[in-house]
Amino acid sequence: MSGTTPTVEQVRSADGTPIAFERSGAGPTIILVGGAFSDRNTTRALGAALAPDFTVFGYDRRGRGQSGDTAPYEIGREIDDLAALIAAAGGSSAVYGISSGAVLAALATAQGLPVTGLVLFEPPFQVGPHVGVRKDITAQLIELIAADDRGGAVETFLSDSVGLPAEAVAGMKAQPMWGSLTAIAHTLPYDSIVTAGGRFPADRLAAITAPTLAVDSTGSPQWLRDASRAAAEAVPGGRSISLDGDYHDVPPTTLAPALREFLLN
Repeated sequence: MSGTTPTVEQVRSADGTPIAFERSGAGPTIILVGGAFSDRNTTRALGAALAPDFTVFGYDRRGRGQSGDTAPYEIGREIDDLAALIAAAGGSSAVYGISSGAVLAALATAQGLPVTGLVLFEPPFQVGPHVGVRKDITAQLIELIAADDRGGAVETFLSDSVGLPAEAVAGMKAQPMWGSLTAIAHTLPYDSIVTAGGRFPADRLAAITAPTLAVDSTGSPQWLRDASRAAAEAVPGGRSISLDGDYHDVPPTTLAPALREFLLN
């Protein structure tokens, strides 16, 4: 459906899980894959900036928003979700992913999904001198969620995975936004499983044949910027660019033109 007002639709993944998505705009399709603490609301501003030139799919990854969930969690099921969305888009699509969503998008593309162009925004790999700085907290997150300690899971993820200092996390706990973070905390183990503790999947990246662009923000820490550049170097023919932005974020008004130039030219 053309136009800039998103319409909410649903597809069924291979395991029967309903996946909710918004479709807006007109032109070649691009699917936006969010990261931790994200649902389709998070990518909506970028989608609006892209809608004049693309048919944009923004979706709720499983366990989030209006999408369902099916236990046990497996990365393959999330790849199946993306495959179902690509089928709904007409059989092929460009894909943009941020953070853990970038890792998921890369793994799906490496597996052979019909991706026409791939954009990775700061996949949280650990490369070079950053290897081993952050530990794999998957087991810890699973235990915290099993104990219904959502606040503990959020705090652990922000401290040990994102790398925020204790005072920053304490400040976030005092803000209204903390409630929205704890509401989606049950999906944090999923993001942790996808990112595999920051392991750099060089062999999987080398299997990607789609044109690939890795993007980093000038306001991000060096380990994330290095990860983006390493990802581009690992993909045959991959390119990397740096855009003016904040910590793990580039404004849609800056990011959308870069995506448009890469994917349409």
